[in-house]
Amino acid sequence: MGAKNSLVAGAVLAGLAAMASSGFASEPLVHDALKPNTAGQQDQWAQSGSPLSESQQDARKPELDRSGGKRYGKASFYANFFAGKKMADGKIMDPQTDNAASRTLPLGTTAKVTNLKTGKSAVVTIQDRGPYVDGRIVDLSPSTAQKIGITRREGIAKVEVTPIAVPMPDGRIKLGAAASDPQVAINLRGDRGTGAGW
Repeated sequence: MGAKNSLVAGAVLAGLAAMASSGFASEPLVHDALKPNTAGQQDQWAQSGSPLSESQQDARKPELDRSGGKRYGKASFYANFFAGKKMADGKIMDPQTDNAASRTLPLGTTAKVTNLKTGKSAVVTIQDRGPYVDGRIVDLSPSTAQKIGITRREGIAKVEVTPIAVPMPDGRIKLGAAASDPQVAINLRGDRGTGAGW
């Protein structure tokens, strides 16, 4: 088996040497299906260094959900590594504040996040993008995760995320499904009691 591997390695090296001498090796090695259709345009691949054009990359981004409706999924929380890093809104991530990340809620959205197992809730502001794991709909600060009963050992929990106020593109604010919740009004006024969630 060792001789066979040596033969394969030799063939690969010979092929790479032939490509280098022909000038082909300086071209990015990308399957044609990944290259953007640039007929009649400049080669966007060469400009961006990415196998996908900007329009193809944008197509992978989920659309922002400005409906104000409830959503269900899993919540996780930021790793300690992210403390002090810049978030999508330009502010610094503080693990002691009620910031959160969502892929679909607009930045600046305030929302009520409820742990479906414990029943505890907290109000967060969407300031970042993520999480980038299937099934997860929100990343919470460690402080917020603790308030609603997500432990480091569990790491994730099933949650309901209910927007309170959703910024619109024209600058208006749309009230979300949780805007009429009396407990949200108490929480926003600062009457949080023990501070351990509601």
